[in-house]
Amino acid sequence: MTARTLQITIDAADPEALGTFWAEVLGYRQMDPPGGHATWDEALAAMGVPEERWNDANAIVDPEGHGPRIFLQRVDDAKTAKNRLHIDVRAAEGLEGDARMDALEAEAARLVTLGAKRLERFEPAPPLGAGWIVMADPEDNEFCLD
Repeated sequence: MTARTLQITIDAADPEALGTFWAEVLGYRQMDPPGGHATWDEALAAMGVPEERWNDANAIVDPEGHGPRIFLQRVDDAKTAKNRLHIDVRAAEGLEGDARMDALEAEAARLVTLGAKRLERFEPAPPLGAGWIVMADPEDNEFCLD
């Protein structure tokens, strides 16, 4: 069997705003519009999509082409429970102890300026545990700084 391509889909009240947040977090960019259109607004208008539906979906991509595409889709229902699947943002790979936690704290502070919420810090617990910080995006989807 051939390996599959992975896409992460996030339900959102505001796909454009949440896509902008995640693009900043991950160093991603907005997916290019189709068919040689200069902007998504131009493409959607050409496709006959009513303007009130232009923010029904959004997609962001890794500019290097290595990471998965992230697709954000508008949903009417609000988030009501803890995520069963979440994103871990690897912000301190290869670091341990205080250096690791300092790197995670610096990234947490940056993400708060983008609209994230800091929820909880978990201290390193030897022998296997390395600390992490639980955050929430602007629509309260939990993710971890790891």
